[in-house]
Amino acid sequence: MKRYRILSFDFDSRAHSLEPVQDHWEEKIKEQHIENQKRCVEGLKIQYGERDINNKIQNFIDLKHKPFSVAAFHNKFLEQIRNAYVVGSYYPALTGACSLGERILNHLVILLRDYYKDKTEYKKVYRKKSFDYWPLTINALGSWEVLLPEAVSKFQELSEKRNRAIHFNPEIDHNDKKLSLEAIHLIQDIVQIQFSAFGNQPWCFCVPGEMYIKKDWEEKPFVKHIFIPNSLLVGAKHKIESIVPEYVINDRFDYEDKDISDEEFSELRKKSR
Repeated sequence: MKRYRILSFDFDSRAHSLEPVQDHWEEKIKEQHIENQKRCVEGLKIQYGERDINNKIQNFIDLKHKPFSVAAFHNKFLEQIRNAYVVGSYYPALTGACSLGERILNHLVILLRDYYKDKTEYKKVYRKKSFDYWPLTINALGSWEVLLPEAVSKFQELSEKRNRAIHFNPEIDHNDKKLSLEAIHLIQDIVQIQFSAFGNQPWCFCVPGEMYIKKDWEEKPFVKHIFIPNSLLVGAKHKIESIVPEYVINDRFDYEDKDISDEEFSELRKKSR
């Protein structure tokens, strides 16, 4: 009767509040947006310092929002990479984005490889403690259907950026900002595609405003190790009593002891709210 609801995630949507006011908006919405902009700018001044603040604000806008992501091994470092870019440390941000991509690949291969001992790729990755040859890890994770096809494509693009950034290339002296932003957007796309807490991944289903793990995916290695730890097993009648300083869930309800489909759970959840 119960399903895992995703409850632990990370995001930063402040960049949306810095978008220009639209002429077709109602006056009240315009006023509210301007107030949100002011609060956001003051927050950025406190966070990054007032020196060269206009460039910092523009860099923050150019980064776009930090995607909704389950709490995993990339969140902390993605935040550090974004901070480096905002303050103008473009080369550290560039190399950081590339290194984070490699770190994610390593984490996934080492964490999950023992589930795929019968696969051809396992023989190539079962001994090593770390990997710096991206095609090997991308191919393994793609073949095991750990990485979604769109994530595979983004990792391949980031691999090219990584080779240009890490190996000596004179052009980096002149376009580090551009390459850095491109690399950060790629790693954010990867996070959005592969780790999103609110997305259309095949292992999730949505009840408006809430994300759950499909029953058939609960034992899949990637979902089991990445998404389940960020979720709570709940029934369709559960209530969130509070979220600060931590989630308090009331699920003291009687449920029938039977299996139901994800669609049936979704309908029961809608009726209970």
